[in-house]
Amino acid sequence: MLNTEPSFDAPIPGMSLTHELGARPWQTPAQFPSVDEAIQYYMESMSSDSFIDQLIDIINMGVPLADLANTIQLSNVMEGRHNVDVGVLVTPVIIEMLIFLAESAGVDYIIQAEEGKKISDAKLAKVLQNLETKIEENEDVVEEEETKAAEEDTSTGLMSRR
Repeated sequence: MLNTEPSFDAPIPGMSLTHELGARPWQTPAQFPSVDEAIQYYMESMSSDSFIDQLIDIINMGVPLADLANTIQLSNVMEGRHNVDVGVLVTPVIIEMLIFLAESAGVDYIIQAEEGKKISDAKLAKVLQNLETKIEENEDVVEEEETKAAEEDTSTGLMSRR
């Protein structure tokens, strides 16, 4: 028997457009607008010991380096570090850096997954869990910045911006 009652659990159309313009990190000017600046940022951030330890764990799970590089650059696009164009241009450099780090640690790696082979569900779940915790940490920082900005805004009046 078909359920003919409407579902009210779905998002309202246009709900994603209700935030103030510029309230999200990807709606603001990029922190690193050029390829050279973005490469410098990645070289510094990827050389930390904590990053290398996490990288080795992820590579040991069998995650291809190309997929990992795409995930890294896309997360930085969402955080407003650089735009999508710079991310696409920086991706080969990120892959080369990941290869260098894996070889210096003596870890076997896969650059690109072969056609028809998939990562096991348990490995994928563990990688996604690590990414979710990082995203939650970043969301907490963004929420704190939004509340600080809201507290600082003292303008009142009919035509003032929110």
